[in-house]
Amino acid sequence: MGLLNLLIKDPLEFILIAVPLLYSIIFHELAHGWVAYLMGDPTAKSLGRLSLNPLKHLDPMGTIMLFIFGFGWAKPVPVNFYLLRDRHKGMILVSAAGIITNMLLAFSALFLNRLLSLSPSSMPAELLYYVAQINIMLAAFNLIPLPPLDGSKILMGFASPNVQNFFFRIERYGLLIIIGLLYFGALNPVIHFFQWMILSLIKLLLP
Repeated sequence: MGLLNLLIKDPLEFILIAVPLLYSIIFHELAHGWVAYLMGDPTAKSLGRLSLNPLKHLDPMGTIMLFIFGFGWAKPVPVNFYLLRDRHKGMILVSAAGIITNMLLAFSALFLNRLLSLSPSSMPAELLYYVAQINIMLAAFNLIPLPPLDGSKILMGFASPNVQNFFFRIERYGLLIIIGLLYFGALNPVIHFFQWMILSLIKLLLP
């Protein structure tokens, strides 16, 4: 269900989903920028993208897609991989930073819910559930090794220059390819596998 339909049918649930979703995406992008900055690339910082202000990150088309179809995106934080002190290692760490951040947010939500022993029907429990679910979904989706998703750049960090150049060449078509594969459900098994893998890891770490 698109967020627009949800806003009309249940405004409260819309807020419970939209706000955590928005900031989960923002934290994901911030993580890329901060790790890039720590590894020598000041691009995101110099452009004012290391900010929690949603207006710095919202992409008009991505926001419209989010409200209509429930699938959207923020403006990617710019990273110049050539400025990183170690390009191969930096590509892996910068790309993995967003995924790891989403996993940590999901873990924190489930840990807090367990720590507070909240009633499953309470609003705080529902909010934490949505935070965990959204972040597991974002981490799983971004693990897909197709450009421009993070999984492809993690793979590129281990790949030969020829493979890297191939991924860079097809990146301009990547979003169209991903939308097409999502429309036909071809990515569903991959996303479900990554979700299961992430949730299994979180459950293993929960006290």
